[in-house]
Amino acid sequence: MQAPFDQWTNARISPDTCPREYMLAITDVMNVFTGKWKLPVIGVLLSGAKRYTEIEKSIPRINPRMLSKELKDLEANGIISRNTNNEMVEYMLTASGRKIQNILDAMISWGLEHRNSNIGDGRLKKYA
Repeated sequence: MQAPFDQWTNARISPDTCPREYMLAITDVMNVFTGKWKLPVIGVLLSGAKRYTEIEKSIPRINPRMLSKELKDLEANGIISRNTNNEMVEYMLTASGRKIQNILDAMISWGLEHRNSNIGDGRLKKYA
């Protein structure tokens, strides 16, 4: 995988050439993705706008307090927007949030490959 380009200088960014900006970008990514429920919430919203109860029903074992917190965090980070239409509140991904699809696809691909190669030898837990 090639290193990304700096949007202002159009030069490749790598830890060797630009460690501070590289680490700030990684920190930004971790701020968005850190937490057990953020990725599942993003995953649910990839298929389109949803109401709170639709999101809650789509994610097993998430409690209402945690879902509210994750939605507020994702909104604060510019990943989702909260829209009110006729007293109905819907959450949807922003343009920046929709770009996460490629990242999730790559993570899912890696995760499936990793599980398939490691689950048989007992190194990974099986989840129901």
